[in-house]
Amino acid sequence: MRQKKQLWSVPTAHRGLHGDGVPENSLAAFSQAIEKGYAIETDVHITKDKKLVLFHDDCLFRMTGDKRKICDCGFCDLQALRLSGTEERIPLLSQLLELCGGRVPVLLEIKNEPEADTKVFLEEISAAFSGYSGEYAVQSFQPMYVKRYKKLCPLVPCGLLTLSDPNPKIFFPPFAHLKRHIVANMSLNFWVKPDFLSFEFHSPAKKAQKFKGAKFCWTIRSEADEERAKKWTDRIIFENFLPGM
Repeated sequence: MRQKKQLWSVPTAHRGLHGDGVPENSLAAFSQAIEKGYAIETDVHITKDKKLVLFHDDCLFRMTGDKRKICDCGFCDLQALRLSGTEERIPLLSQLLELCGGRVPVLLEIKNEPEADTKVFLEEISAAFSGYSGEYAVQSFQPMYVKRYKKLCPLVPCGLLTLSDPNPKIFFPPFAHLKRHIVANMSLNFWVKPDFLSFEFHSPAKKAQKFKGAKFCWTIRSEADEERAKKWTDRIIFENFLPGM
């Protein structure tokens, strides 16, 4: 029987290797991470016309000045925008995979998309990686996404994201408070059976520290924080400095 792929130990660049005029989640940021040999963490949304794009926020405003939500836009709408005043555009997942070519691992966060068809969303992600030879893993704050992707792609490592102090903006009503409680306490771990956890650096929950599987720690922003994080994990997601390999 084929075994589930193991997770890498090289540091993972949060939203690519961005900064100094290179915007997050841009092809330029991904290129810099690849050149340094770091794995890449990025975020995937699905557009109105069912294209998979790499962007962190639900709303476009912080990075582009446009007040619309990604889910209300088609890919052509997004291509008219620029990231943080540069010439960089919002990329497709397929563009990252073509650029990466399997040279470094990819850690893909599946963003919450309450207005999208979950089955279609996850199947589109799986299809994007079909035939891709490089290492990748998926993670999400949404336990259902993780559970379903594990079933869809049983050989791909699938992990749960958790927060020490859940942000209410991550979830949409109804039942937002309940969902935040579930995330903070990892209440559905027994059901999801995640292959790894991905947790906040400061004050990780006791359940996260005791988790027996692989653990990512985010977001590490200095060598001092990297050293502290070694108590809990050897897999870091970083930005604003260059960790050793």
